[in-house]
Amino acid sequence: MISTELEKQIEAIVVDLGYSLWACEYLPQGKHSMLRIYIDSDNGIGIEDCEAVSKLVSAYLDVEDPIKGNYFLEVSSPGIPRPLMKLRHFKQFIGESAHIKLARPVENKRKYIGIIQAVNEQAEILIENEGTTIAIPLSFIVKANLMGE
Repeated sequence: MISTELEKQIEAIVVDLGYSLWACEYLPQGKHSMLRIYIDSDNGIGIEDCEAVSKLVSAYLDVEDPIKGNYFLEVSSPGIPRPLMKLRHFKQFIGESAHIKLARPVENKRKYIGIIQAVNEQAEILIENEGTTIAIPLSFIVKANLMGE
């Protein structure tokens, strides 16, 4: 998890370059830790776009040094299957199918595949699974992706 302040700084760089920040994630794994930044654009994302963002974010990280220790920086498109990490991601794709893995079970299950119905005020994702609507707290979600075409 990265700080809200660091994510805001990265988002400012990404937006200044004409892209939108889909998400940031920090994966601490010792010498192989990774800061992954997902960028998006109405025109799609190519390798040149990732390189441009990587160059400026890397320069910022080198100067500010907000993450201690060694890590790799990776900039990419959210791609397909698109990761769903924030409430706004689930809201954007209401009506679409998603695959969700949970840290803690909801109704005795840790994996769901279903249609995103809504996001409620309690930060729960409502998903239709096997004819039933299940409320899944965002905080329980370890990984979620849109289902590919």
